[in-house]
Amino acid sequence: MSTSSVPGWPGSPSFAVLRLETGSVVTVEQGGDHDAERAWASVSKMAVALAMCVEVDWQLHQITENFGPRGATLSNLLSHSSGLGLEEGDPVVPVASKRIYSNYGIDHAVAVVVKDNDVAQWLDDRVFQGLGMVHTRLEGRPSSGVVGSTTDLARMAVAWLRSDGVAPPTRDRFIKPFLPDLDGIVPGFGRFSPCPWGLGPEVRGDKQHWMGDWPPSSFGHFGQSGALMLLNVDEKIGVVATSTEQFGPWAVDLWPRWTSEMRNLALGS
Repeated sequence: MSTSSVPGWPGSPSFAVLRLETGSVVTVEQGGDHDAERAWASVSKMAVALAMCVEVDWQLHQITENFGPRGATLSNLLSHSSGLGLEEGDPVVPVASKRIYSNYGIDHAVAVVVKDNDVAQWLDDRVFQGLGMVHTRLEGRPSSGVVGSTTDLARMAVAWLRSDGVAPPTRDRFIKPFLPDLDGIVPGFGRFSPCPWGLGPEVRGDKQHWMGDWPPSSFGHFGQSGALMLLNVDEKIGVVATSTEQFGPWAVDLWPRWTSEMRNLALGS
């Protein structure tokens, strides 16, 4: 595969395929400008989830804690099972009855944790500084406002794979499906029954979509900016990408094949 482009991916994507070998990172394949700072959109939720892992490890909060509204726990909010709609003011359903993708739910969870403090500084303190992500920052709402380089996105991917900075049991709780039998919609890819999700990361399960033929335990996120992160702890592999082209029909067509190819590269090199 060319290291300067991805056939079928419009614009100027940047990507890296990663594998852990005895704890060290091997870059199996890469392409594009890894230093360009680009919007991550909803891949921002992977940073929020890692920050929440730190909150749990430091015993500042618990995943079973009632964060509201209507009795929703931190787990409900992070796993899109709080019953809240996509945005504040959208129609709601009972807690834990359906998987409704909710930017507002993520933002609410962060607001409860951060209170009157600066959200950007919280993410910097909990995640970015410790991982050496010097070209990444929050420029908007926590659910979708992170801007950063592909290099930094890869650093965060490795942190998830190796459980850098958080206890492995905590990491494992966040990437395990929560209320795994709930039905729901993955934006851009349609309805799935069930639609498993972790506490922040999406978990593939049996869904046939952007995660291609990765194993059911694989997890990650994509964003409307065309960025993505896809990881598997058991196989010790991952792929990250940022993009100059917004998510669209091209991604629905390309990503299932491309992520499958990247997995094969990661495992076979």
